[in-house]
Amino acid sequence: MTREKTTPSSGEETLSTKFHDLVVHNDDFNTFDFVISTLIEVCDHKPEQAEQCTLIIHHKGKCAVRSGDYSTLEPMYREILNRGITATIE
Repeated sequence: MTREKTTPSSGEETLSTKFHDLVVHNDDFNTFDFVISTLIEVCDHKPEQAEQCTLIIHHKGKCAVRSGDYSTLEPMYREILNRGITATIE
């Protein structure tokens, strides 16, 4: 999901930043513990947050684990992919 945040300033140009979601998808290969540790290490999740996201991924098929601008999410996305976990930026 792409969200657009518009910040009006008094009499000046309107600034616009597009926000994206880093989405991790379920697979049959990676363990819960591996996905949890990846979210903690790569996305700076707290252990409880990583566990909750992993449960959502397992039961719903995917979970938006991080939101932000593309340049912030892209390095996390690449590292998650390098670890063999399926992810997308939406």
